[in-house]
Amino acid sequence: MSVGDSSWKTLEMESLQTRFSAWTPFSNKSLNRQLFQERVALISHWFDLWTNKQRQEFLFTILLRCTKSQLRCVQDWFSERTQVARVDFSTVLPRFISLYIFSFLNPKDLCAAAQVSWPWKFLTEQDCLWMPKCIKFGWFLPYTPTDNEYGAWKRHYIACVSNLDWLTPREAAAIYGTLNEPKAEDEELQERQREKCLRKIIWEKIALHKKELFKVRPPWVTGTCCSRLLKSKYQPHLSQTVRDRVGLHEALEKQLVLASIEALPKQSNVSGSHPYPLLSKKKIWHGVSQNDDSSSYASQLHVIIISSRIPAYEMVVDSVKAGVISVVCEHGGMTLESLLYLMGKALQGRKAQSIGILSDGDSREINLLQGYKIGIKNLLRPEVRDFWEKLGSFVATKEEGGHVDLFVPLGASEAGIEVLSQLSQLTGTFFTAPTGIATGSYQHILSDWLGPQQGGPPPSIYFNEAKLQMWSNLTDFLEDALKSVRRELRPLFKELQKGISGRMIGQFMFDSMSMASILNNQDIAQALADGLMELSKENSERNIIEDNSQDTESSLNKSDLDFEVLLKLERKLQRNSADKRTSAARELLQSERKYVQMLEIVRDVYVRPLRAALASNRAILSAANIQIIFSDILQILSLNRQFLDNLRDRLQEWSSAHCVGEIFIKFGGQLNTYTNFFNNYPVVLKTIEKCREMTPAFRAFLKRHDKTTVTKMLSLPELLLFPSRRFDEYVNLLYALRLHTAAEHVDRGDLTTAIGQIKKYKGYIDQMKENIRMKEQLSDIQRIIWGCPTLFEINRYLIRVQDVVQLHCCDEEISFSLRLYEQIRDLSFFLFNDALLVSSRGISHTPFERTSKTTYQFIASVALHRLLIEDIPDSKYVKNAFILQGPKCEWICATEVEDDKFLWLSVLQNAIKSSMDK
Repeated sequence: MSVGDSSWKTLEMESLQTRFSAWTPFSNKSLNRQLFQERVALISHWFDLWTNKQRQEFLFTILLRCTKSQLRCVQDWFSERTQVARVDFSTVLPRFISLYIFSFLNPKDLCAAAQVSWPWKFLTEQDCLWMPKCIKFGWFLPYTPTDNEYGAWKRHYIACVSNLDWLTPREAAAIYGTLNEPKAEDEELQERQREKCLRKIIWEKIALHKKELFKVRPPWVTGTCCSRLLKSKYQPHLSQTVRDRVGLHEALEKQLVLASIEALPKQSNVSGSHPYPLLSKKKIWHGVSQNDDSSSYASQLHVIIISSRIPAYEMVVDSVKAGVISVVCEHGGMTLESLLYLMGKALQGRKAQSIGILSDGDSREINLLQGYKIGIKNLLRPEVRDFWEKLGSFVATKEEGGHVDLFVPLGASEAGIEVLSQLSQLTGTFFTAPTGIATGSYQHILSDWLGPQQGGPPPSIYFNEAKLQMWSNLTDFLEDALKSVRRELRPLFKELQKGISGRMIGQFMFDSMSMASILNNQDIAQALADGLMELSKENSERNIIEDNSQDTESSLNKSDLDFEVLLKLERKLQRNSADKRTSAARELLQSERKYVQMLEIVRDVYVRPLRAALASNRAILSAANIQIIFSDILQILSLNRQFLDNLRDRLQEWSSAHCVGEIFIKFGGQLNTYTNFFNNYPVVLKTIEKCREMTPAFRAFLKRHDKTTVTKMLSLPELLLFPSRRFDEYVNLLYALRLHTAAEHVDRGDLTTAIGQIKKYKGYIDQMKENIRMKEQLSDIQRIIWGCPTLFEINRYLIRVQDVVQLHCCDEEISFSLRLYEQIRDLSFFLFNDALLVSSRGISHTPFERTSKTTYQFIASVALHRLLIEDIPDSKYVKNAFILQGPKCEWICATEVEDDKFLWLSVLQNAIKSSMDK
């Protein structure tokens, strides 16, 4: 075979090579095309013979094997051969073109288009269509919509339009007049003179404001924006020079902070007007009109200030009578100026017939706000004196029957009576307070009050007495129950005002406690009390008749009738003072007996059974644990048993000449027993909890003995609280004894010494309580803020927490009144006495539940002495805004309501000044 034949056969074999099939040649295109057509015809023949279901399965299988380009080819084929008569342009055109088309419609047509179909409803409710229509009229959304929320601007537009006052041209002309209406020459002249006077006043105020700014600001400051003080072109050179001199830098920084505080707007009118400039005319005229007829309201208006410091204050708020204005003030996070602002806003320019203040305190001072314990020592401080003077201006005069009622037992001590007299002289208003001392919590408000009560006792003026009496009897227990109630209900009432949420929680508690049955029991008790009062009156009348007969016999021997009257009066006063001193001494004995009985319950119910079980080889607790838990309380019981015996012996043969001060002095010298108890008190509680968890027998023992009738329905930890509460009662009772002890009495000096001893030790206990409370508060804050640094420092405490929104200015070059702001995120400020902690705030929702959870993320912490504040005046683009600037960053923020802004800036200014004074 030749070489040519072999090569031809090789080419023929290569041409017959196939791909994917033995019948499809790889390189012979004509043969490949022929085989492909034959197979298509064969598959088409099979397709014709299949059923409809088989054809569908075949098509489904083929389409699954197709690529995107092949599927697109099928789609184009169908679109060319299947013509659509009517097409919704919003489904064909891109979304931005559809929105552009809808933007030409007016609001009425947009609402009509939203009813066509769901796609049109979705497009016509987009914020990009409705936001320009709202901004055109100055209607700004008060919050930032979330990413998945749409339709917020449309709802805002509809809400704003529905609140407009629509007037016909005739009605508008009748109210506002017309531009073409001719005026008389006198009217035009008066209008020009009025405009000229207004311009002159405005220019004078502007010039005066510039002079004040020039006096306050440092030499390099422009005088308008305190947060922009260091933004000049010479800033790098200046900062580098100051950085080399640390002392000078600190002094300049302190001067800057003080200048920023002084530049903030102050409360110009305490009668209820707005504390910031740029007030609307509507608000100004509203306040003036109410001031004009304030006298007509004075006889009907009563105001009660309720401090959140008192336990279960929500139930007190719910006890307020209808028609009485209640103002709830936060004990922490408020200043005296803030409280005056709330009072002015509640009164709205009117004068009250009476103002009541229900707050924490004792017989010497009023614990009105955090850092403001008002007593005789600090009553004449400028800010305290200014507060009482302005508060007195809210009340009607003495001639009109106006008075201020302090629900603090100031009438039970000499120092308290001096405080009341000083307040009356300072304000020209009559001040009254309870005269009774009761060892129970807040029982003094139901006792006698100083001075005449024209409209009845003060509690009946402001409160429903049945609810108030129930609260005063169960104060301690209600506070423990309300802690868990507040934790559950406060997130739901977060947006409401303090007074409204407190009233709702109080009503919830009253409903849960079955108020009807309690009132029925009180009616029975009241009937018994009335019967006993009648019996006592009969006995007293008999005694009076006998005394009168004796007096008439002695009067026959007197020749001077005037001398006899004076002698009777003096004898009566001495007898009254001696009777009150005796009642105070007997109250001391009775309360001490009850206190010792509670301590004996601990010994009889807990200690003796545990020691008996230990002696019988069936130990519930070890001897060491029994010693740790009960050794200190047993020593206190021994000390107070001896003290009770001494009091009982002294009062068995009691007379006005006997003394109890020396017994207290002896008792005060042995208070180291209480010191051991209070120092070990946290260890005792932890030991009880640990033994309860580790020892099942002790857990069963506590279950049998806790909260039974023998223990007065109290548990072991609750019984251990009595020593800490007893010293408040000691101080009050000693002040009552000294009040009714004559100045020349032998016991007066000993009582004064005993008061000093007990009061000093009470201060030690209060300091321990406050340290534990602040430590727990800081621990809670550090736990809820993610990424928060360590907050535990000596003498650090929380003042106020404020929720704000952070804003971003689109253009800072234009003036304040024209700047546009957008909301970035939610922030929470935690103000401490030495620093400001800034954190972001988020809300997380649980599926299928209504409640939400607030989360916090740490952002920054700024020392107060390095914080600059600047106020942003209200405009039609932004409300309630301000700027906080730290060394490295600044925050433009806004509160939800103007009250929050004023209270926050007031507290922040006060905290900055206090930190710089240290």
